[in-house]
Amino acid sequence: MSQPAIVTLKPGKDQSLRRLHPWVFSGAIARLQGEVTEGQVVAVHAHNGEPLGMGHYAPGSIAVRMLAFGPDVAARADEAFWTEKLQNAYRLRHRLGLTGEGQTNVYRLVHAEGDGVPGLIIDVYGDVAVVQAHSAGMYLARPLIAQALRAAVPGLRAIYDKSAETVPQKAAPGAQNGYLFGESTGSEHLVQENGHRFAVDWETGQKTGFFIDQRDNRALLARYAPGRRVLNTFCYTGGFSVYALKAGAELVHSVDSSKKAVELTNRNAELTGRQDRHEAYAQDVFSFLKDRHNQYDLIVLDPPAFAKHLSARHNALMGYKRLNVAGIKQIAPGGLLFTFSCSQVVSMELFEGAIMAAAIEAGRPARILHRLTQPADHPVSLFHPEGEYLKGLVLAVD
Repeated sequence: MSQPAIVTLKPGKDQSLRRLHPWVFSGAIARLQGEVTEGQVVAVHAHNGEPLGMGHYAPGSIAVRMLAFGPDVAARADEAFWTEKLQNAYRLRHRLGLTGEGQTNVYRLVHAEGDGVPGLIIDVYGDVAVVQAHSAGMYLARPLIAQALRAAVPGLRAIYDKSAETVPQKAAPGAQNGYLFGESTGSEHLVQENGHRFAVDWETGQKTGFFIDQRDNRALLARYAPGRRVLNTFCYTGGFSVYALKAGAELVHSVDSSKKAVELTNRNAELTGRQDRHEAYAQDVFSFLKDRHNQYDLIVLDPPAFAKHLSARHNALMGYKRLNVAGIKQIAPGGLLFTFSCSQVVSMELFEGAIMAAAIEAGRPARILHRLTQPADHPVSLFHPEGEYLKGLVLAVD
């Protein structure tokens, strides 16, 4: 087997790797020895030639995403490497109680840097795993990943690749989604979360088909929902709506600009058997909120990411402020506001500042009851704090 290309760093640019941060920025590279293409595994050396580990190479700001650290790492990622990675990830989810015969059979198996595999997401829906590659390296490794998945996760019926929307197009022109193993049953796909049933469309839905990262926050909402009038905005498939209905909310309204999302929400409301208390609207959230004064005493604001890059952060903060001004103005006195940001570049401190500014502009006193984040199957590496992307607040609004 040919020797891998070697990325040699500039003097002093090895410190972040010695602290196990998984990114090598292009400005830290002194030279590149050997031929290399996007997605290829490369060895990374310090300026003095000391081997520091291996990772996937890509042109651009983040030039190498590290897969392993240390001087003894062989610079290749074979099936044994992937099997070990995925078995480690599965063992953690098993210890979390997510892989058994309990009330939940949908969970995140691999969370990119949080599981030591930057650029890779794998979600499990019952006996189907859904793979998303966010880098060329992970996209090229899909056959090995699929083999390792079958070895690591008992009882898998199928593995679906949903990378066409996430892999860089220049690296994989013409990429198409499809099954790497098994096939679709052609019937409705039902999963269970905390005993609640959901219809999931991993083939054409957003992300991998379901927003798994809100599981714990949905359970918290269920504690406060009984007897309340609930509004779930940016509802997607109605996760918060289902929990509110099952918990005994007086009424639940769901809003999303996507007609398909509203259809899925209505289907999931039907699965609760309490759809008579539910109504969904395919409408712009800001327009919907304009004339709903005091109609709801629990409102969920869970928008898509307003900023995916630092350059958009200021505009994102203004967007969060505007949205929360609308929510805080309309909520009934004594109401609870569940408000979220999934923008990785917006820290909890900045998000909280935007919400404070919104409360000031709305002229409503508000108190923080909970600070929220992503669940344990979306772990954050201690050495990669950027992986903590989901943040939320529960406010009591007077």
